[in-house]
Amino acid sequence: MLRYVLQMLWLLACVTADPLPERGAAPEFEVVSPVLKRLTQTQYGNSLRDLLGSALVVPNDLEPDDASEGLLVLGGTVNSLSARGVEQYETAAFDVAAQVRADSDMRAALMPCAIDDAATDAAAEAENETCVSDTLEAFGHRAWRRPLEPAELLRLTTIASAARSTLGSWDDGVQYGVAAILQSPNFLYRIEVGEDDPDAAAGSSVQRRYTSVEMATRLSYFLWNSTPDAELLAAGESGELVTDAGIDAQVERMLADPRGRDGVRNFFDEMLTLYKLEDLSKDPTAYVHTSSTVGSSAREETLSLAEWLTFDEDGDYRDFFTTTTTFVDPKLATIYAVPAPSLDGFAQTELPADGGRRGFLGQVSFLALQAHPTSTSPTRRGKFIREVLFCTPLSPPPANVDTSIPEPSDSYPTMRARLEEHMSNPSCAGCHAMTDPIGLGFENFDGLGGWRATENGNTIDASGDLDGAPFNNAWGLAAAVHDNANLGPCFSRTLYQYATGHAASEGERDLINWHAEGFADNGYKVQWLLRDLVASPGFRRVGVVQ
Repeated sequence: MLRYVLQMLWLLACVTADPLPERGAAPEFEVVSPVLKRLTQTQYGNSLRDLLGSALVVPNDLEPDDASEGLLVLGGTVNSLSARGVEQYETAAFDVAAQVRADSDMRAALMPCAIDDAATDAAAEAENETCVSDTLEAFGHRAWRRPLEPAELLRLTTIASAARSTLGSWDDGVQYGVAAILQSPNFLYRIEVGEDDPDAAAGSSVQRRYTSVEMATRLSYFLWNSTPDAELLAAGESGELVTDAGIDAQVERMLADPRGRDGVRNFFDEMLTLYKLEDLSKDPTAYVHTSSTVGSSAREETLSLAEWLTFDEDGDYRDFFTTTTTFVDPKLATIYAVPAPSLDGFAQTELPADGGRRGFLGQVSFLALQAHPTSTSPTRRGKFIREVLFCTPLSPPPANVDTSIPEPSDSYPTMRARLEEHMSNPSCAGCHAMTDPIGLGFENFDGLGGWRATENGNTIDASGDLDGAPFNNAWGLAAAVHDNANLGPCFSRTLYQYATGHAASEGERDLINWHAEGFADNGYKVQWLLRDLVASPGFRRVGVVQ
């Protein structure tokens, strides 16, 4: 409980403090020590496909990702890998290596030189060994995101040679060498420890920076959610990525690349927990339009909107909650009761105002995920807004409190009436007062996201108040969220954590506020904030190894 109180006080200070003066240089901040960052499953898959080709079937039987601070990328820094997880990565590495060996295109890309297993003379055998060594050195360089040390290359070639001797083929040797590279911590983890900064000002509290090579990896996994390409890696190895000009040039190139869109999509996917939609399950007797694919459709709708607003419009992040533009397939069009803009797949459309929905909070992704299998949940919907969109942590209910609410009856025919009765319990009132008045604004949408005007024959009252801003329905609530003072600073904080790969500390509060102020002054444009965070000392500086 104390942890939640301290978090609440710190976050309130972030968003209620007096406005910062005109934006100048970044304020002093508490630099953090480096942490190991294990690749998420998405990063693992993206990296393998970028290394070996899109035809690769990425193994998915891996230890599940866990979130920390609401982000999967942070979970990989605080959750250790189990013994079973290590075995799964080993199996996956050999699976991938076998696919590369069996696919002529992937094999040719990996190994441009030729091997002659029938060779008997010393010169030909030496050529085979050179080919294998060059192949493993080049692949290891790209997979480990840095040049290999001589001792590392020797270990890999020794593995390949032993496999060849035992199994009878240099192809076996290469397969084992590739598998060794892919199950190494140098691939599975981002190892970024930094170096002394020769340009650090005397007496400054920040004396260390990430190396140029490490910055290539930091940029790539932040903006692309994948491994560096050859150009970015070369820029890192040439020393360009410890200079503003070198970083700026790569950032512009990366944001213009299609993978820049993939990176932004992944951030929204993690922040909004959209990945959970793949397992969405609703009672078909309660919701006739549900199906096994509605979750993935809902996920794509929201990610398409985030991508369009960020890149095609270069728009205001707050409009994510009020725009009537969206992207639907026939399944979602049926739920929204609008004409399908395309008979196959997704297409852009405009939602009518009289339909009552707009923005992310009117989409199935939010409405269905933050609900129960057979009913709505104003508490979940309100809690999501408080915690995810406003960064206001809420304490869990006491262990001995009864969290059940009354069943529908003549006395309590609507969800509003049932929750009001539930909140008459003083043990429940405190937290529910923070969530339910918000969530009840979505009661015109059922547990799947379909529109409804009544509940059990009673007209739904979806009015309420959000931090002093009254609303009559979900349409008005979307505007209240758009205008809420916590929305922009929370987004800045979450993206800062995602970019830096660690949970924000008290010592970084002023720096995060500085980014939030710039975000507001520049029209809440997500692309602007991406560039601002890359330029941040919080992204480029690092403390000593603990």
